[in-house]
Amino acid sequence: MTAPIYTAEARVTGGRNGRGRTSDGRLDLTLRLPEEMGGDGAGVNPEQLFAIGYAACFGSTMDVLGQFKGLAAGDAEIDAKAMLVPAEGGAFRLGVELRVTLPSLAEAEAVELGRAAHRTCPYSSAIRGNVDVAIVVNGTAL
Repeated sequence: MTAPIYTAEARVTGGRNGRGRTSDGRLDLTLRLPEEMGGDGAGVNPEQLFAIGYAACFGSTMDVLGQFKGLAAGDAEIDAKAMLVPAEGGAFRLGVELRVTLPSLAEAEAVELGRAAHRTCPYSSAIRGNVDVAIVVNGTAL
């Protein structure tokens, strides 16, 4: 493995009904099953964390790629959904939807930037071929 430039470290105890904490102590969360899965919903769940992480990474990727092309994409707003979808044998698979609004760019520029971000975002790369992903940029599905 190539030497990383950054490593996030966290420990979870108790799984979906436990506690998650980063090694630097900046994030310390109560984890709970969502009500839709029989939990009390009194904490956060992995899907919420994934949705935030993916949206943040995708937005940053769009911003950086936009800078390379001379486009201002720092005003992107991304509404993200990370969904548990029933699969065979009582298992679940992950599904993701990103709805990107880029008010500073014309639709064609925003769509092309969204496509480029989806090709290069580390989250997109990590789940490509394993997770159903739907991305909509300024109203246009990619």
